[in-house]
Amino acid sequence: MASRSSVSLCFGFVLAAPVLAVQSGPVDIGSRRELFVDRYLIADLDGASLRLHRPRDEGAVLKFDEPWEGPFCGYVTVIKDRDKYRFYYRGLPQTGRDGNSREVTCYAESSDGVHLVKPRLGLFTIDGSKANNVVLAGAAPVHHNFSPFLDSRPGVEPDRRFKALGGTKQSGLIAYVSPDGIGWKKLQDEPVFTEGLFDSQNVSFWSEAEQCYLCYFRTWTGTGFSGFRNVGRTTSKDFLHWTEPVQMSFGETPREHIYTNQTHPYFRAPQIYIAVAARFLPGRQVLSEEQAKQLNVNPSYFKDCSDAVLMTSRGGGVYDRTFMEGFVRPGIGLQNWVSRSNYPALNIVQTGPAEMSLYVQHDYAQPTAHLRRYSLRLDGFASVRAPYEGGSMTTKPIVFEGKQLLLNFATSAPGFIRVEIQDADGTPIPGYSRDDARELIGNYIEHPAYWRGGTGVSTLAGKPIRLHFILKDADLYSLQFRP
Repeated sequence: MASRSSVSLCFGFVLAAPVLAVQSGPVDIGSRRELFVDRYLIADLDGASLRLHRPRDEGAVLKFDEPWEGPFCGYVTVIKDRDKYRFYYRGLPQTGRDGNSREVTCYAESSDGVHLVKPRLGLFTIDGSKANNVVLAGAAPVHHNFSPFLDSRPGVEPDRRFKALGGTKQSGLIAYVSPDGIGWKKLQDEPVFTEGLFDSQNVSFWSEAEQCYLCYFRTWTGTGFSGFRNVGRTTSKDFLHWTEPVQMSFGETPREHIYTNQTHPYFRAPQIYIAVAARFLPGRQVLSEEQAKQLNVNPSYFKDCSDAVLMTSRGGGVYDRTFMEGFVRPGIGLQNWVSRSNYPALNIVQTGPAEMSLYVQHDYAQPTAHLRRYSLRLDGFASVRAPYEGGSMTTKPIVFEGKQLLLNFATSAPGFIRVEIQDADGTPIPGYSRDDARELIGNYIEHPAYWRGGTGVSTLAGKPIRLHFILKDADLYSLQFRP
């Protein structure tokens, strides 16, 4: 049950966080990287727009083809742990009640996030053998939706470096800990949180921005399992005692079923929580019964469809849904249009100097069930984009710390970006006007803005300013002031 004492520890921040979006003073961004996934910094767009970028399908990386895995594998989590990528997922060869005894937690790993292997761990006997990749078994119903994370809290105990939650409405969420992500044990016998329905993947992490643990979990808008599938949020200082939950809201957007929410801090800007959520459309049938038989889809899993959407949050009980369009669309082929397919894994991870990856389940309830990798440029969820004819974007008043303004951007050959720095009232600052600004041309993850006097901006640090971007056939993905 939720602890009242825990409420006072995080409650003040939870109330304060949404105020940031409507504050009248300058936004203090310090030296944080800021992404253009919402309108948090944007005051005006003229001829430019916010554009969603869709990930590139890089192909299958993991087949769910072991006897203890099967077509109903699900709820994948990927964790980048130093030089290793760890993958966790439910193994389930036959459909059944949530939390049934056939469910196990499986494990795969990779040195690059591209080539995955299933180690034979020898931990649990499955079908008479320990030669398997099962990392947790015999703990029903926890492995129905076992979802771990690497605890980044300063001073975390070495034997609790990894933490996880799993369970159903009947059991509540049970907490597990591990020193290495392989050997897991219960943190306590009793559930740590019971105020939800939990019939999905319930995700948690340490928030550097809010200085407490967060859990985003399954709720419904109606009584019991009725209405729309929704997301609740609760906070904790110790991972044991959790606050009274709040229902997440989505602004003035149409209500949709959010199946898995996959909310996590973006690794390059942890104050921004990225949620690559599964959007579920019950009863939206694409396949005929004959087509389902030809694909060998389980008869209970072809009368709905789903895709993935991009949501963000900056704390509190609000998701920003700037983009209602599909982020990951179902692929070509009817096998991609079955129920519970196209569900994203939890977490975005870096897989190259300029690349990050997300992973998506395909072919659910089919013999061909597997996990695919999708790629984006770093910070490349969305951008401020201007066409060939040109456009501009002006920020709200901001206060920063740093000596240089670094940009993540791409232009065409004739395209460019110029940066004018204005005072809080919109008057160009001498030496930083558009006439002083050098055209930035090219494709860079990190490149300094230039003016006639060079790249230095330290004389403006701590003062309210606005950034005015003049763009032509260009995308601006993120910005950061650095020493």
